Amino acid sequence: MTYAALLGSLELGLIYAILALGVFLSYRTLNTPDLTVDGSIVTGAAVSAMLCSAEVHPLLALLAAFAAGACAGAVTSLLNIKLHIEPLLSGILVMLGLYSINMHIMGNRANVALLKSPTLYKLTQEAFSECSFTGLLTGGAFLLVLAVLFYLFLNTRLGYALRATGDNEAMVRASGINSNAMKILGLALSNGFVGLAGGLLAQYQSYAEIGMGTGMVVIGLASVIIGETIFECFSKSLPLAVRLTAVCVGAVLYRLAIASAINAGMPANDLKLISALIVTAALSVGPLKAWGRQLFVRKGGL
Repeated sequence: MTYAALLGSLELGLIYAILALGVFLSYRTLNTPDLTVDGSIVTGAAVSAMLCSAEVHPLLALLAAFAAGACAGAVTSLLNIKLHIEPLLSGILVMLGLYSINMHIMGNRANVALLKSPTLYKLTQEAFSECSFTGLLTGGAFLLVLAVLFYLFLNTRLGYALRATGDNEAMVRASGINSNAMKILGLALSNGFVGLAGGLLAQYQSYAEIGMGTGMVVIGLASVIIGETIFECFSKSLPLAVRLTAVCVGAVLYRLAIASAINAGMPANDLKLISALIVTAALSVGPLKAWGRQLFVRKGGL
């Protein structure tokens, strides 16, 4: 793998780590499968791109991308809570609706270019013109700040209530906590992270495209599963800080695996297949270990 390919994979991995934190919140913390991700990441990218093209400061554009993603997540949760639609179906419905909404945000265009518009990466490059890996520093700093804030939030009383809702909703209700409000907050924050990742991705690649969200939920799940699988090899009980670190590391490793496959000559059309195989392999580690132990015990008993 060339230096440029490695650097690009690491930079994308840091952006996808933010996406993975959002998926971690819904998939692990709230124990809710959420397919809104494929639409909300495009919403964040579209909002960020349109604001940057209107000469709005890139940081404000990213805040708007977070808010737009959060709104999408809140709608998904409201469909589930108020209309009693299954969480999986609620996510699918919002994802489908977001396609049209994203087209309207982008002015009925399939893509928006930011080649001549200010972005966070361009501003960093101008400020540190002598540095050859400003993209890595920008993504790393942004991810570090976000991960620390996320960790601190999850250790507040509100954060504990949110985590408890995913673990035991009945207990939370018995404690006088509004579990429905926790679900809305959780999915809003989850998709807020996803929208923020989309906004950062649009500024990194200098364009937003209506189809860029396809398969993003798989990327998020792969990052979470890969990171947790690797870290659980050292300890079965992972503290929250280590779990968040594992998710971020998993996102980077996922991008490196994809880049290695491309570098090895794998056709681009097969990347989705590779993603599916990576997730399948990560999910199979636990059952394969159990099967291996049973086989070892049987042989030992013979």
